[in-house]
Amino acid sequence: MNEQILNPYYDRLPGSYLFSTIAKKIKEYQASHEDADIIRLGIGDVTTPLIPQVISAMHKAVDEMALKDSFRGYGPEQGYDFLREAIVRGEYIPRGVNLDPGDVFVSDGSKCDVANIQELFAEGVKIAIPDPVYPVYLDSNVMAGRTGVIDSIGHFTEVTYLSSTAENNFQPDLPKNPVQLIYLCSPNNPTGTVLSRETLQKFVDYANANGALILFDGAYNCYIQDENLPHSIYEIEGAENCAIEFRSFSKTAGFTGIRCAYTVVPHQLQKIHAMWNRRQCTKFNGVSYVTQRAAEAIYTAAGWQETQNVISGYMKTAALIRNELTACGYTVFGGEHAPYIWWKLPKLANGVQEKSFDFFDRLLSTCEVVGTPGSGFGPCGEGYFRLTAFGDHEQTKVALQRIKERL
Repeated sequence: MNEQILNPYYDRLPGSYLFSTIAKKIKEYQASHEDADIIRLGIGDVTTPLIPQVISAMHKAVDEMALKDSFRGYGPEQGYDFLREAIVRGEYIPRGVNLDPGDVFVSDGSKCDVANIQELFAEGVKIAIPDPVYPVYLDSNVMAGRTGVIDSIGHFTEVTYLSSTAENNFQPDLPKNPVQLIYLCSPNNPTGTVLSRETLQKFVDYANANGALILFDGAYNCYIQDENLPHSIYEIEGAENCAIEFRSFSKTAGFTGIRCAYTVVPHQLQKIHAMWNRRQCTKFNGVSYVTQRAAEAIYTAAGWQETQNVISGYMKTAALIRNELTACGYTVFGGEHAPYIWWKLPKLANGVQEKSFDFFDRLLSTCEVVGTPGSGFGPCGEGYFRLTAFGDHEQTKVALQRIKERL
């Protein structure tokens, strides 16, 4: 085959996707340790079953699909009106945001949408990305040829990085270079920290003044415990003129295996709204009727309470991890408004900072516990380690006991 027909930018990607690398390491360990009892606190997959209201709605929708009068074929690519209206009613109106249901685009996952949105923009667009952050933002732009090449510290030469560390209280500064696309994530994955209202206003004002667009990932907004903290970018004055928001039912309601999410493109962004609609109509056939009825059920009174109970359970586990590691003398962040704990790794006895992937190997071999190396989220993540609260609560207790006794 003539390799000149291939996209050359894929060669600039790291060898494999972060979580694929972790899965490979676990598989190799298991192959040589057949009796291993591995506790996984790495990938942010949920473990609590779907709530009763969701299950009931799915059963009802399946029954409808068995009858000629209520059978559904292709649905609207943008999502059924019943779900779009329920999202606005359940998520935005309570936060004082008057959103048009027509601005909500239902999809099969926010990861897909975050990766696909870059198709709308020119190859030469300059981007700003937090460091550390979820790797899909960067990788999808590498594939599109916007990032340049990796330098000696692990940054891509054509990307503006927004350092988000303990030194700036995880509140990044504005881009130092002119950019047109700004990715923000709050609560942040992996640090578990939340952007303040003041920080978000600063970015919105910058975007509106400079003709930039904010791509705001709010997938974990439902875990924010302080009602005074912003849950949506649209709580910020002027955001409807410069921001797109991504949200997911995966972590809100355990839909990681069901697949349902939504992206908000305000009608004020007229051209982008039309382009995204065209993109979805061309490349996407919509989320299944059964799945959308299941998502709608979250916004019933009983469904919302059941959902909050599940979230409370995960946050109970997050508090357990945070408290136990702190009691052991470790410095940790997150775990208060997000299901992620950002563990600052102590220096080794010789005073050298242990690499996060080396710590991954040590934690696996010593404790048979899996987490996620911080460097996989960007150079500023080196020296940190992410643990997830999505695991089983009792198993998490066992993992923490092993850490206390063996590390």
